[in-house]
Parts: sequence; C-alpha cells; structure tokens
Amino acid sequence: MILYLLLVVAGLACLIYGANWLVDGASALAKKYKMSDLAIGLTIVAFGTSAPELVVNVVASINGHSDLTLGNVIGSNNFNTFIILGLSGLIMPIAVQSSTAHKEIPMSLFITVLLLFMLNDFRFSGEGSLSRFDAIVLFALFLLFMYYVFNQMKGDSAPATAVVVKSNVTIGSLILLGLVGLAAGGHLVVKNSVAIANALGVSEKIIGLTIVAAGTSLPELATSVVAAIKKNSDIAIGNIIGSNIFNISLILSVSAFIRPIAYNPKFNQDLLVLIGGTVFLLMAVLIGKRKQLSRWEAAVLFVSYASYMLYLVMQEL
Repeated sequence: MILYLLLVVAGLACLIYGANWLVDGASALAKKYKMSDLAIGLTIVAFGTSAPELVVNVVASINGHSDLTLGNVIGSNNFNTFIILGLSGLIMPIAVQSSTAHKEIPMSLFITVLLLFMLNDFRFSGEGSLSRFDAIVLFALFLLFMYYVFNQMKGDSAPATAVVVKSNVTIGSLILLGLVGLAAGGHLVVKNSVAIANALGVSEKIIGLTIVAAGTSLPELATSVVAAIKKNSDIAIGNIIGSNIFNISLILSVSAFIRPIAYNPKFNQDLLVLIGGTVFLLMAVLIGKRKQLSRWEAAVLFVSYASYMLYLVMQEL
C-alpha cells in the first residue's frame, strides 16, 4: 500500500518535471525560430500546465478506466475552483477584469453544464456516456475558445524577453526527457492509483477525484499562488478559468475519442458541486463595486471543498 502511494508520488513528480522540461525545450526551440512570447504562452506553456491531466487521461482511456478518466478532470476542476482560487484569494483579494467576469467565467459555466447533460445523454435516465460525437463537439468548443483567446490577445504588443540561446543538443535532450517523464509518470500514476483503490477497497472514482486530481493540478496551484503573492490577479484567476475550460473541452474530448467513456451517474453530484462553485465565483465577482474575490469569499470556497471531501470519504466508508 505504502509502495503504491510512493509510486504515485514518483509518477506525479515525473509528470511535473517532464512537463517543465518539455516546456523549456519547446520554448527554446520556438525562440530560435523567432516565435513571440505571447504565442509561446498560449500554446507551449498552456499545454505544459495541462500535460499531467492529459497524459493521465490518455493512459486511463486506453486501459478502459472510465471512472479514473472522469474523476481526474472533474476533480481537477473542483480543486482548481475551490482550493487554488481559495488559497490565492486568502493570500490577496483577486480583482477580476470585466472580460473575465462577463465572458470567461460564463464560458466555463456553460461548458460544465453542457458536460453534465452530455454525460447523462440529455435524459438523466441513469445510463449515459461520453461518445465520440460528444468528443467532436467538445473539441470544436476548444477550437472556438482558442480563437477567442487569440483575438483577445491581438492587441498585446509586449516585447519579447531576452533569453539565453540553448544548443540543439540541449533543446533535443530537454524535449526527449520531457516526453519520457510524461510517459513514465502517466503509467505510474494510473497503474498505482488503481492498485491503491483495490487495496483500500474504494472506487477508482474517489482516487481520481482526490489523489490524482490534486496531484495533476500542482502546476496550476504553483502558478496561481505565486501570481497572488506577486499581486498579479489576472494570472491568478485566468490560469484557473482557462485550465477548467481546457480540461473539459480538450482533455475529455481526446479521452473520449480514444475510447467512449462509460458514465457513472454518481459523478452527477461532483459536477453539481463544480457548477455551484462556478456560479458562486461568478456572483462574487459580479456583485459589488470592487469586482473581486474577497478573502471571506475565498474562505467560503476553501471550507466548502473541505466539507465536500469529508462527504466523499464518508460515502466510501
């Protein structure tokens, strides 16, 4: 049991370091070809922070672990919304731009509600799935979101930052190490998470919603907490809202395209928690003159997640 847990931790470390190495190598390669900082951030870095969730889900889908596939994405989005924004807001109240309050957060809410209906085949009859057709729809929404993001950023003319040019050997080594780390980490996390679930006699669902989800969200946690400490509210909240949209529209679409995902209706409660948290966030930033997530609202998010986790554990006992 302890060995399985240590191997999951080792796998998460491989995923995070692998993603970092891949981002470093790909960014250095992009810089060699005069790619802008903005384009690198929207493509390479965005992929890097979501790579752990993507790799875990691809491995889980290939091996038919539907509960782990869904648990990772839904759990990651709940962890992002309640814990990461909660911690960031406790460090510093998060001011929210008008576009985020009126566009990005509603986009995140819409795609989460759509996912709930898709997974229940729009009938809520107790039997549902995420089909390949659903995957195509979600991927189309991802492309629309990326189109929106690029349009939003067209006016950004920030100068490129100076970087130390890396050799081709260094770049190639970083990319190779990154890919190996991601592949090895994904295998370790999925295989040993399933082993932990079997050893404890609990479902893959609870492991996906907790250990795996929290572990794969560590890049987002680091990014938002550091941004909050540096008083950069845009990155603190933008990172989370973007990640939540990315997780559902891209990662679940890729997972379902590999293998249609059988749906466990017990996930409905977890999706409703995510929808509730997103609605709370939307109301928090729309109501009042300051347009911000205050410390007491961040505390509500944090405490709500703790209560939700306690409820999940009690259900499994």
